[in-house]
Amino acid sequence: MHIAGSFSRSAVNYMSGCETAVSNIVMACVVLLTLALITPLFEYTPNAILASIIISAVVGLVDIEAVTLIWKIDKFDFIACMGAFFGVVFSSVEVGLVIAVSISFAKILLQVTRPRTAILGKVPRTATVYRNIQQYPDATKVSGILIVRVDSAIYFSNSNYVKERILRWLADEEEHVKENSQPRFQYLIIEMGPVTDIDTSGIHALEELFRALQKRDIKLVLANPGPVVVDKLHASKFQELIGEGRIFLTVADAVRICYSKMELEP
Repeated sequence: MHIAGSFSRSAVNYMSGCETAVSNIVMACVVLLTLALITPLFEYTPNAILASIIISAVVGLVDIEAVTLIWKIDKFDFIACMGAFFGVVFSSVEVGLVIAVSISFAKILLQVTRPRTAILGKVPRTATVYRNIQQYPDATKVSGILIVRVDSAIYFSNSNYVKERILRWLADEEEHVKENSQPRFQYLIIEMGPVTDIDTSGIHALEELFRALQKRDIKLVLANPGPVVVDKLHASKFQELIGEGRIFLTVADAVRICYSKMELEP
């Protein structure tokens, strides 16, 4: 058994100024002498006094700056941190670990099943750069074209959410267009650069999205899909479904071709 192995004993060891592993040998000798010779002297010492020694040492190990940094960076990580802290304080180390791991696992599930999506706009004073309009408020939307980016692989766990989220984006933007008497949307471009992979459910979701857009007389276009995604789209004959010339290397290429087609249409 390590003399300073527990968290509380390690705290006391650290607060005592110990810096090397030799401190464990010294601590073992002190504990041995205490148990063998002077244990009766501690018989009437209140437990509160003994506990205060441990508490005063452990408090010094609490890094408030690190906790504050966690809060600023990721609120979910802060919740996991607090869950572990209160679990240990009010129950045990095991309970604290279970709480922290459970919260972290829930965070991963949420990120997998609810991937981020964003509407892209053209960054001013650039010819081919399209970025998230929330990150770049000066970015302008393209008239008649809605550009949406999916920031995750599309799997069975999130495929339906991605489809519904894109349709909600479209519905919100269509309402905004009507209120401002702007031209209706004729093309929906999906930026698929961040989509590292797609499975059968993801392809089915794109097929359902394509059919939903057909009913609104809106054409579906894909931009910048990765090699893995392209291979699976070809294998599933998705390109034949949406039509030739609907998959582009970049968003800028897709916008240029779609915009030129809109100008030619009556």
